[in-house]
Amino acid sequence: MKEIKNIGDLKKSGYKSKTIRDELSDNLKNNLRLNEKSFKGLIGYDNTVIPDLERAILSNHNINLLGLRGQAKTRIARQMTELLDEWVPVVEGSEINDDPIEPISDFAKEKIKELGDKTPISWMHRSERFYEKLATPDVTVADLIGDIDPIKAATLKLSYADERVIHFGMIPRAHRCIFVLNELPDLQARIQVALFSILQEKEVQIRGFKLRLPIECQLIFTANPEDYTNRGSIVTPLKDRIGSQILTHYPHNRSLAKEITVQEAKKAISKTDKIYIPELAYDIIEQIGFEARKSDYIDHKSGVSARMSITSLENLISSAERRLLINNESKTTIRLSDFSAVISAINGKVELVYEGEQEGAEQISYYLISQSIKTIFPEFFPKIEKLEKPDVKGPYEELLTWFFKDNQLYIDDNFNDDEYKNTLKSIKPLEKFIKNYKPNLIDNDKYFMMEFLLWGLEANKKLNKYRSMDGFEFKDNLGSYISKL
Repeated sequence: MKEIKNIGDLKKSGYKSKTIRDELSDNLKNNLRLNEKSFKGLIGYDNTVIPDLERAILSNHNINLLGLRGQAKTRIARQMTELLDEWVPVVEGSEINDDPIEPISDFAKEKIKELGDKTPISWMHRSERFYEKLATPDVTVADLIGDIDPIKAATLKLSYADERVIHFGMIPRAHRCIFVLNELPDLQARIQVALFSILQEKEVQIRGFKLRLPIECQLIFTANPEDYTNRGSIVTPLKDRIGSQILTHYPHNRSLAKEITVQEAKKAISKTDKIYIPELAYDIIEQIGFEARKSDYIDHKSGVSARMSITSLENLISSAERRLLINNESKTTIRLSDFSAVISAINGKVELVYEGEQEGAEQISYYLISQSIKTIFPEFFPKIEKLEKPDVKGPYEELLTWFFKDNQLYIDDNFNDDEYKNTLKSIKPLEKFIKNYKPNLIDNDKYFMMEFLLWGLEANKKLNKYRSMDGFEFKDNLGSYISKL
């Protein structure tokens, strides 16, 4: 690259022009032959999205990624840049990244005609070959395609009939690049028609000008399924020209979801030398997302982004870090009472239906946490029967009796580690139960499991849990009421 400074040097090097789609497919073929992954960090897509994506690239298709929010659509598009050649030559000064061997703009053609093999070239890295635009109602043809530039006309003393007065928009400037247009259905129909002209006819139509510009651009569209079919509208010829439509999805199970969250929340998890995170805490965080996606209070058409789990975990760790600093301790562990900190992360990530709005966002968030614990609870402890048989002692009877006798437990958000552990150990039946059913737990996991048991009993309506300004209180209201009679 340092030696190749003009078109003459480029020709001597044996350089051959390639379209961007040939670049993508050739490099993908090479990766497939070597059994190397082309798309890294896309957990859960190995047997679904990625094979479809690779087939589309091999077919030289424009692609529409159809899926709900938080399904890595933009991440997929950004990773496609890794399949481009690392460096490509461009005519120096070209607005639209002209290939020195096959230029398409008048600027590049005239420059090459004037200077010949001495025409200077520059090199563009693949990281610079990515353009992205969100389709909003205010997007114009000028933004995407281009417009007449009166300042350029005045400066260069050109007539408006001269093609050189055109200021190119994002798509011509994305020649030989990847261009991502997010939320395609929100794009106005007349702008979609302009896109169709570029896709089909290789024409740029700007205020009366009709330019034949063979723009080579890998177009990737994204859309929400609900918008794609109902609220938004797509010009049928444009839809017909999009070669492959690929459906994305949320992780199918909790273990995949955990991998994604751990991968994306690296900065927060890096604090684990001071903050211990029980594996069960990760499970609950992920289960909240699964519960939200099937809840009657949540708008399923909007989806529940994977970002909810990521930000929830970050808030959870930050809650423990804050307590660590307040108590001036060197180490601490995540507690279930810390989960009140994830409420703010959940509230901003879910769209509620009417019934959910009536309940209130905060109540729905607590409900989702409770349902998550209820779902996971049978994986660790005996199932709680709805109708208990008379004269048969259940596994939870001794613990529930402790609360029935007008006893209660209060866990302050800012308890130091000793206060927290002593509070839980003060309930002898609780400690006994954990020893019986989970005897091999390490110390930190044991106390989290003790609290998990209490939250699980509350989720199954065997105890009552109350949230105060600075902590949680567990008690049996029925037992308190009878003892006072």
